[in-house]
Amino acid sequence: MLARDINETHRAATPLELLFDLCFVVAVAVASDRLHHAISEGHVASGVIGYLMVFFAIWWAWMNFTWFASAYDTDDVAYRLATFVQISGVLILAAGVSRAFDARDFTLIVVGYTVIRAGLISQWLRAAHADADGRRTAVRFATGLTACMVGWTAILVVPDAWRIPVFVVMAAAELAVPVWAERARRTAWHPHHIAERYGLFTLIVLGETVLAATTAIKSALEAETATTALIFVAGCGLVIVFAMWWVYFGQHAQRILRSNREAFGWGYGHYLIFSSAAAVGAGLGVAVDYNTHVAHVSRTIAGAAVAVPVAAYLLSVWLLHVRPHRLRPAFNAALPVAALLVLASAATPAPLPLTAALMAVLGAACVVLGEWAV
Repeated sequence: MLARDINETHRAATPLELLFDLCFVVAVAVASDRLHHAISEGHVASGVIGYLMVFFAIWWAWMNFTWFASAYDTDDVAYRLATFVQISGVLILAAGVSRAFDARDFTLIVVGYTVIRAGLISQWLRAAHADADGRRTAVRFATGLTACMVGWTAILVVPDAWRIPVFVVMAAAELAVPVWAERARRTAWHPHHIAERYGLFTLIVLGETVLAATTAIKSALEAETATTALIFVAGCGLVIVFAMWWVYFGQHAQRILRSNREAFGWGYGHYLIFSSAAAVGAGLGVAVDYNTHVAHVSRTIAGAAVAVPVAAYLLSVWLLHVRPHRLRPAFNAALPVAALLVLASAATPAPLPLTAALMAVLGAACVVLGEWAV
């Protein structure tokens, strides 16, 4: 298992990587659904905290595989079997999302992570054996991932009041492992491949947003609580998702992925992009509940359920995708200004249509300003 060529041409995602991504669909969908119901039932704070914790587990499992595969995907039998082991762990993780969200019971997620790590650590040890130049880095990754996996078991035995602090500490430890390991020697991750992989996962979370809204509307129709307002919610949701897609894919990220320093900020920052994009689907579900009079929240909270994640998405995309390209000031200011206006729309009498209108104007403005990639 030798490192791939960092300058390899025509490097693209493989069918195995696409299969791996698809296994996260269930986990993302369940997390979005639980956030939707928590907000609709008035448990906003606990719902948001639970969502952020669960989504970190989902995102980090995907991150670990993605960056390793970019550097060491040999696509031989041993690599494929180890990836199948990790996929099995992802499915176990997905099965535990609801319990972790509702009861802070992380048992299944820890079990899933143990299976994922068994496959991933075996891959790093294999790389350490075969790649002499990258051996020190690979050993550090294997050591750090093993230590963190042992540490995660603490969340199963500590009192309930300690679980969030333990989670924060362990999440920080997880984020530190790649930084520490890559100091020995940079792994041979491929900029174009990494940019494509992140783009594909963005498509997954945007697809989950559409699915979440569709499921909520379907449930309202089956309960015979449908009104013309639901059609309006669906239309606004589609406009928002279309604009979110347009905004993200407007710049080519590989142009700014030139070093580990840039890659770490960009890669870690995508936690905000992915989690906020999936949360928009939950917000649209809350909008459906509000319009069918089953949500136990005010119009402002229902509006904020969409406006806040959309604003967070715009700000994080601006920070990661637009600002580093050093474009013209007018173009550079478009996303943060739109984010502030979207956030303010939550306090208006018609937050959802106003958010959709602002997103449509943002897309049009980016085209008119003339620096949007095509």
